[in-house]
Amino acid sequence: MSDSEQPDSEQPDSEQPDSEQPDVEQPDPDLRTRLVDVGVELVSQEGAGALTLREIARRAGVSHGAPRRHFPTHLELLSAIAHRGFAQLGARVTATPSDGATDPRDRLTELACTYLEFALRNPGMYELMFRHDLLESGHLRLRDTSLPLFGVLVDLVGRVRPDSDARSVAGALWANLHGIAQLWRWGSLQLATGADDFAPLLHTALDAHLGPETGR
Repeated sequence: MSDSEQPDSEQPDSEQPDSEQPDVEQPDPDLRTRLVDVGVELVSQEGAGALTLREIARRAGVSHGAPRRHFPTHLELLSAIAHRGFAQLGARVTATPSDGATDPRDRLTELACTYLEFALRNPGMYELMFRHDLLESGHLRLRDTSLPLFGVLVDLVGRVRPDSDARSVAGALWANLHGIAQLWRWGSLQLATGADDFAPLLHTALDAHLGPETGR
């Protein structure tokens, strides 16, 4: 009896390792999104300098090596976070009136206001989005996300000043807006001009690049 029962008693032991194998190294399909969500929250709270892999992993509740399953390099994770910022800015830009009858100068003013408000309300994300190393890296095709936004600016400039090199004027205007955003955030413009609202500076910049508004 004992000899005939022996194979039955050994069989469960030989099958058990196979039943446990699927539990090994199962990737979390939601981890990628969670890491980006945590990064977006972290950059809004503490700025771009706080975006280390270790800190993002800690806040996401995973090991410090876990992010590398989805983002092999730190630059790729930063690019994913910056991509979220461009999506947010793009949504705000496209939410501005786009009716063909709308005056392009008015649309430019709204667009510039939207840009400055985004930059001032999201300084950490704004800084991250325009980091040269991220845009040049090619990760997530960030330039393909950012350039269409610039294209909107070029189109509107061309409609306001059809006789100009719209791309050059748009580039100069964008640089001016970027400078206003940075200097206003640092408090430098308030100190130098005594202004408590960036609107007059914005209108002065628009007049400088587009010419004074007529009939107003």
